[in-house]
Amino acid sequence: MLNTTHATRGMAVAPHSLAAQAALSVLQDGGNAIEAMVAAASTIAVVYPHMNGIGGDGFWVVSEPGKPVVAIEACGVVGAGVSLDYYKERKLDTIPMRGPVAANTMAGTVGGWQEALNISAGWGGKLALNRLLGDAIHYAEQGIPVTPSQYASTSVKLPELVNQPGFADTFLVDGKAPAAGSRFVQKRMGKTLRTLAEQGLDSFYRGELAKEIAADLAEVGCPITLQDLNSYHARTGVPMHLKHSLGDVYNTAPPTQGVISLAIIGILDRLNIGQYKEDSLEYIHLVVEATKQAFAIRDRYVIDPAYMTIDPQSILTDEFLAPYVAKVRLDRALPWGQGKGPGDTIWMGVIDGEGRAVSFIQSIYHEFGSGVVLPRTGINWQNRGCSFSLDPQHLNVLAPGKKPFHTLNPALARLKDGRTMVYGTMGGDGQPQTQAAVFTRYAVFGQAVQQAITAPRWLLGRTWGQSSDSLKLESRFAPEIIDGLRKLGHEVDVIGEFDEMVGHAAAIVRDADGIFAGGFDPRSNGTAAGF
Repeated sequence: MLNTTHATRGMAVAPHSLAAQAALSVLQDGGNAIEAMVAAASTIAVVYPHMNGIGGDGFWVVSEPGKPVVAIEACGVVGAGVSLDYYKERKLDTIPMRGPVAANTMAGTVGGWQEALNISAGWGGKLALNRLLGDAIHYAEQGIPVTPSQYASTSVKLPELVNQPGFADTFLVDGKAPAAGSRFVQKRMGKTLRTLAEQGLDSFYRGELAKEIAADLAEVGCPITLQDLNSYHARTGVPMHLKHSLGDVYNTAPPTQGVISLAIIGILDRLNIGQYKEDSLEYIHLVVEATKQAFAIRDRYVIDPAYMTIDPQSILTDEFLAPYVAKVRLDRALPWGQGKGPGDTIWMGVIDGEGRAVSFIQSIYHEFGSGVVLPRTGINWQNRGCSFSLDPQHLNVLAPGKKPFHTLNPALARLKDGRTMVYGTMGGDGQPQTQAAVFTRYAVFGQAVQQAITAPRWLLGRTWGQSSDSLKLESRFAPEIIDGLRKLGHEVDVIGEFDEMVGHAAAIVRDADGIFAGGFDPRSNGTAAGF
């Protein structure tokens, strides 16, 4: 059993130890939580390239003591020239998961870094951009040890990726997945990061780098243009807010499923989940059933907020949740539809010595995104837009300028006793479920942070390329729990002891006395680093 990490001056957590250490180094140099997160975000883009990158999107939830919590939406939109006719002309009935025409949305994450640094400047943040991106540049130019996770993802997805423009030249060695532990170098990415450090993050969208990116996109046949780059801006806004019996919990607004993560713990709060024994049959069953109800809300309402028929904040009211709470049965499992499927992502958290906290998530959607790597800049572009429908009657129909639905959602809580908690995970459908497990285990049942993360988890639905929508349980669950869930009517599959399928969760808590407690997921290559 891993022990919770404790500290008194600051802490960072990430699914790769080098990203957590990059953030910690910035904190030790006097940087704030946002500056540390930019260092971590750029580093994780290099050291965990199968999960995220600067060709994808990002979302932030940021807390400063005594101030309202804010969120940053760094979500790319559909290109201005991408319409239903664009795919009709190519005789496509659905948007492919891979390839240039799957790369149909802007990459927003670098814009999010800049938007966050604008907030950091108000905190007195002064560290130079070349300092914040320094570790990422080093790892890109000098190489990283390939993780088992990168090797496994590259190997499994190789047949659908090997022929995508630029993929083999970037992510393969002699036509094969680079071996775990071998040195993996990304020279073009190093050059691009150096350009960002020298010319500023805005150069990704406006400037010579933007022109080079646009030329790359055109060369490989992606529909995103220089005009799309020039017109893009991340934005700061108001997060979703759940008034929980233990305090205030925040997450990102649509087009993310953050409101659904909050809805699950809102339903559980109204079911008084704390009356049951921690990690009992009743507990797991009720979290799964609450998830089904929240997913029904998601699939009916949650898309680009400009196209939603209700105010997303209204979802978290007693009036709205009441009928969904009433549907949950303790004595049997209810049927449900289908999940949204996979999403490969990273979540990271930082809290600094002043109590300023960041919950952050960054993604290129599926493993290696579209699979397309731009020839000069070395950017692996996301495929988030393949989630759109080409059916004109569909809730999430494609349209120019529209935001895609995002499984991404970073969580943050301000508890009534003065604790601040940042927590999250990767994993598509698994994100709201794992957030519910970590939050309730820690905040409701009082488990140590690391215990709440390490304990056996489950997944309802599909992720990581799985086609089954069953309830998947790690094999460390007691046989009576597994059998009990089956008897309640759950379709149960048993997976590995510590299975990446259930995500890479992590959390940091800072209490009212300024003591930090952090935990990372043993299913990842991460760590919680404090000082």
